[in-house]
Amino acid sequence: MNCCVVGLQWGDEGKGKVVDILAENSDIVVRYGGGANAGHTVIIGDTRFALHLMPSGSVRRGTVCVIANGVVVDPAVLLEEIDGLSEKGIGIDDRLLISENAHVVLDYHKAEDKLREASLGADKIGTTARGIGPCYADKTGRSYAVRMADFRDMDALREKLKKIVAYKNTLFGALYGAEPIDADELYARCRTYADRLVGFVTNTTRFLHESIDDGKNILFEGAQGALLDIDHGTFPFVTSSNSTALGLGPGCGVPAQMVDKFIGLVKAYSTRVGSGPFPTEQDNDIGNLIRERGHEYGTTTGRPRRCGWFDAVAVAYSGRIGGVNEIAMMHLDTLAGMKELKICRAYRIRGEETTFFPCDATDLADAECIYEDMPGWDGDLSQVRDFGDLPKTTQDYVRTIEDIVKIPVTIMGVGPKRSEVIFRG
Repeated sequence: MNCCVVGLQWGDEGKGKVVDILAENSDIVVRYGGGANAGHTVIIGDTRFALHLMPSGSVRRGTVCVIANGVVVDPAVLLEEIDGLSEKGIGIDDRLLISENAHVVLDYHKAEDKLREASLGADKIGTTARGIGPCYADKTGRSYAVRMADFRDMDALREKLKKIVAYKNTLFGALYGAEPIDADELYARCRTYADRLVGFVTNTTRFLHESIDDGKNILFEGAQGALLDIDHGTFPFVTSSNSTALGLGPGCGVPAQMVDKFIGLVKAYSTRVGSGPFPTEQDNDIGNLIRERGHEYGTTTGRPRRCGWFDAVAVAYSGRIGGVNEIAMMHLDTLAGMKELKICRAYRIRGEETTFFPCDATDLADAECIYEDMPGWDGDLSQVRDFGDLPKTTQDYVRTIEDIVKIPVTIMGVGPKRSEVIFRG
């Protein structure tokens, strides 16, 4: 079976844990979009893995890991993760493949990200400053792009970097008065990257299609969340790639009809990092309580996440456009002890009620939430392994969300550990 896991909210839904669990029965795990701005956390026993570029399934020693063409690769971050896994006894030297067509994040991308955000002041997007947007912009612009395949010919790359750095220095100096980047120093770093990474570089699209022909089980792992999609998210407060399930095809060369199941990830509440409208946000004691109980701080940046009630309007939208078959709901345990919960079932925008999510940030900023009030529950859920053993109010909460979004919830997280999960047929 081929399966794709995608986030249905604004990211941070718990994809790392679910991918790790599903990877147990997968031969190959594929990361097909985003860059080191993603942060996927996997907890095994007392060991915590924070992954940004390596697929979450990499902690499963027998799984082949593919970083596909839709990913923008920061070589420094990738090597740090490879070394971190090795230090914990998990080697990847014989099971990592990187697309030759994946674009490379370099120093000038990170510099541009920081300079641009600083220049925007109060109107900044709220990026992770990892250079992701500028790298995707160079990919689209073509003339100043570097791909993993370029690491195969370092003489040609030296000449390419001279041209790119000269252009970037002129641009950054004129716009921001920035200090110039040294092309020779950057080239020296790229040589170090190439020495260690070029052996992993290959045609991953060919590999994936051959693996499908051989009957391998492939797990496709999305990055960020659907509501951050460049085309279908809350523009302009989005990421620079297609983070919905729609990004699968262009991100790795495998069409959706070759995937048997799409699983959408959600939290039992909503969170968002950075700027942008967030209708169900609770900028109050309730939001603070959710943040502390759920440890809602960014894996990539450490920034506190904005927290709020579950937004079923948003999840119904992202599930629909992504063709999602099932939902995995994480962090049910975080809501234990709260006397009353709310689910947003519709919006009222300038006097008109709607159940269809508006991507336009202006419309979303004007949305008033129409809530379904639900009773909460008490107790520790971490030992529960059967849906029928959950408190009745917890079951009712899950069923109400299913009724609104029209997608069944088949997996539930009741704690941070790999084993703390409920499977529901």
